[in-house]
Amino acid sequence: MDMSVSFAVKPLSPACGAEIVGLDLSRNLPQQTIDEIRRAWNEYIVLVFRDQDITEDEQLRFAARFGTLGARKQPPERLKERSSGVLQTNPNVMLVSNMRVDGKPVGAFGDGDMWFHIDSGYAERPYRFTFLYGVKLPSRGGNTRFANMYKAFEALPQAMKDKLVGRKALHIHEYERRARVDIRNRDISQSPHWFHPVFVTHPETGRKSLFVDRLMTRRIEGIDPDESEATLEFLYDHAERDEFVFEHEWRLGDVVAWDNLCSVHGRTWFPEDEERLLRRCTIEGGTLSG
Repeated sequence: MDMSVSFAVKPLSPACGAEIVGLDLSRNLPQQTIDEIRRAWNEYIVLVFRDQDITEDEQLRFAARFGTLGARKQPPERLKERSSGVLQTNPNVMLVSNMRVDGKPVGAFGDGDMWFHIDSGYAERPYRFTFLYGVKLPSRGGNTRFANMYKAFEALPQAMKDKLVGRKALHIHEYERRARVDIRNRDISQSPHWFHPVFVTHPETGRKSLFVDRLMTRRIEGIDPDESEATLEFLYDHAERDEFVFEHEWRLGDVVAWDNLCSVHGRTWFPEDEERLLRRCTIEGGTLSG
């Protein structure tokens, strides 16, 4: 049996996040080390690996040690231009970038700030994990902010927990970065969407987390629309409180990986005339339970 490769775990904030020090992700790490990383993941939610020099294949190989690689979601035909990139040729890779080649975007979702969201939260089986690798960065901004949704759930008033236990919420996506989908008096059948429990139980830790996000969660099932809207606004503001949030400042060579079942993430503004490129891959998830 291969011996484990030792590493250090350096917590990054009281909210969540830890740096994993001493690992080279271009290597094919022993299973014992992968298991230890997973234990750290369950504790800290967001893991940061600094100073990595990895190819696309090496990134995918490392990610695949944690499950089945996620396929990049394909939008409806009318929304394809919002997520198509001329350099996105691998179905398991998304390029998060504002860069262009011959006037065409190389990837998707690359401009400006982006509201807090869950990767593929609008799908029946949202991604379990996301891995993002910093390839090209602006001189400032473009930080990624992560909210710990375990803490957000635990800090909710008991009356709010009682009100929402067993409820589901509509998650819908039209490939925007900072705009909610207007669902009033319209057919949403052609927009990717799904109903998930407002509170989900993590399959490994057994902990409850709040599963809503400002960008894609649009309505709580079974309550008055005005009350739903007011409740969601409360939940968004609550989850994004500073004490629940870790903000990652990117450096070239960073790999940042997070658990989508117990976190939401968003991006801060960066100069529109500066290029930014991050390479994303994911791990497929399962059906969520309350």
